[in-house]
Amino acid sequence: MARRRAVLATVLATVAAIGLSACGGGGAAASGPVTSLRVLDYYNNEPDKTVYAQTLDACGKENGVTIEREAVPGATLIAKVLQQASSKTLPDVLMLDNPDLQQIAATGALAPVSDFGLSAAGYAEGIVNASSYKGAVYGLQPVTNTIGLFYNKDILDKAGVKPPTTWDELKAAAKALTSGPRYGIAFSAAATYEGTWQFLPFMWTGGGDERDIASPQVAQALQLWVDLVSSGSASKSVVTWGQADVNEQFMAGNAAMMINGPWQFPVLKKDPNLHYAVVPIPGPQAGTTPVAPLGGETWTIPRTGNPARQAVAAKIVACLNSDANQMALAQQRTTVPTKTALDAPFVAQVPEMAAFTTAVQTARARTGELGPDWPKAATKIYTAIQTALTGGATPAAALRQAQGG
Repeated sequence: MARRRAVLATVLATVAAIGLSACGGGGAAASGPVTSLRVLDYYNNEPDKTVYAQTLDACGKENGVTIEREAVPGATLIAKVLQQASSKTLPDVLMLDNPDLQQIAATGALAPVSDFGLSAAGYAEGIVNASSYKGAVYGLQPVTNTIGLFYNKDILDKAGVKPPTTWDELKAAAKALTSGPRYGIAFSAAATYEGTWQFLPFMWTGGGDERDIASPQVAQALQLWVDLVSSGSASKSVVTWGQADVNEQFMAGNAAMMINGPWQFPVLKKDPNLHYAVVPIPGPQAGTTPVAPLGGETWTIPRTGNPARQAVAAKIVACLNSDANQMALAQQRTTVPTKTALDAPFVAQVPEMAAFTTAVQTARARTGELGPDWPKAATKIYTAIQTALTGGATPAAALRQAQGG
């Protein structure tokens, strides 16, 4: 969720300056049959590295090409794209973290998928928005993720506490579950994009909007977090915790509930004595539809200047997004298929993903409102969170300061 954005603006300006639309791996004049394709992604850690190697190889075989794949650390992906653009060696297929797509598309680096007969029809609305720029779809995303409220079933049962569904219930439950070294709830409020990511369900479900973070609705959501920390129901250390840290606290029994995502399931399952479940993140009132952010990566077709290679690249992107591969990738990576018709069969096969699959139906793309300007707003949001949680200003004042910054 929080990758590369400290340098992204500078990188994109340079990329735009060198004119990506004329760059490519082979050039328009290249001829002969297409026997191999170059793919660039950031799945360099297991199990994703092997999962995607196998899926890409299978898609390549299906389309008569060998996949020459390069997987780089997430923090270096955009810099790698810049280097390849400069040397006119862009890959044939490029994976992007979905919040980065609009900024890359704005440079002219990517071709609309409709140029190759591909469509995002049938995908969740938020997913389509995340991969769109100025009305055109520039990528297809096979799986997605979001966040929910995990709770320790044994601790809640012993305390006689039910999973909360509203903000008032969340505060009451967190207070009741706080005992000794154990806090009622843990979340990430770090000065990073993870902090913003975890705050978004509260801000959006409460009626707030990133176009005006200095609104009463956003202040009310931030006040909730301040109340949880100031009451002792959440640790003051949330301002330094990333999502992995939050999961460690939950597994250690130092938090009865936590805000986190399904990527934590493989780690949680390592402790057979930990009994937990997941529900949607509570809203301000009962019956409020939760609005969470969409994560995950989208697959794009760079403008390489070689129509033959682009045509085959489009077939690889289509293959990655087939119903069978969406289901397989979702199961292997504890993510959610992006085609809504697959929701029911997926949950039938993986019941533990029910809360996340439901949340995806009403989730939003982070770039849906501001497009390429989203990173600026994300920075202002986590800056305000830090100010308010450390006592530097009231939530309303902290948001006004960050908005004007």
